[in-house]
Amino acid sequence: MTDMDNEIRVLIADDHPVLRRGLLQVIESDPRLKVVAEAGDGEMALAQIEELKPHIAVLDVDMPRLSGLAVAQEIGKRTLPVEIVFLTIHGEEDLFHAAMDTGARGYLLKESALTEIVKALRAVADGQHYVTPSLTACLIRRNRQFQALGERQPGLNDLTLTERRVLSLIASLKSSKEIATELFIHYRTVENHRTNICQKLGIHGHNALFKFAVRHKSEL
Repeated sequence: MTDMDNEIRVLIADDHPVLRRGLLQVIESDPRLKVVAEAGDGEMALAQIEELKPHIAVLDVDMPRLSGLAVAQEIGKRTLPVEIVFLTIHGEEDLFHAAMDTGARGYLLKESALTEIVKALRAVADGQHYVTPSLTACLIRRNRQFQALGERQPGLNDLTLTERRVLSLIASLKSSKEIATELFIHYRTVENHRTNICQKLGIHGHNALFKFAVRHKSEL
């Protein structure tokens, strides 16, 4: 494999030329990293990403014409094959989450960017996330929240009031036609409710909905 094959192509987008120049010098001090373009605003950054297809785009969160977040959202819409590392002066957790929600792999505070940028780019190029150490706690909390959401089992609270009423009537051995009559709705509407309940609760198989309804009757 040649050095060109190993080269990590980087774009820098920031509206401060002095910072861009400093980042470029630090980045290219690493033989594996190559800055292929610089941009002073979001629109230029997006055009260059589309044309030059860098591996990683270093985006200032606050840029003229298009913000870094807006550029990242456009990258997602256009499915451009580039990883994103955000630069910002802001350490607020809500902005951090908004940035990472775009699919970004890195988040650097400008105060430490020059000392961390090479480490961040190499980590991202290797498929990892990189966050300024002072924000590591935010990343840990974020990962725990996602883990908790993934582990949460669907339950009765995910159902609408009408769906709970239908489930209660199923537990009382009512047929779909009898439920339709009692609730003054069409038979097909009841069938739709049954389907939605099964989808929400992850219920599959013959009589599985009836068994679930009976088992949870006291909770309905």
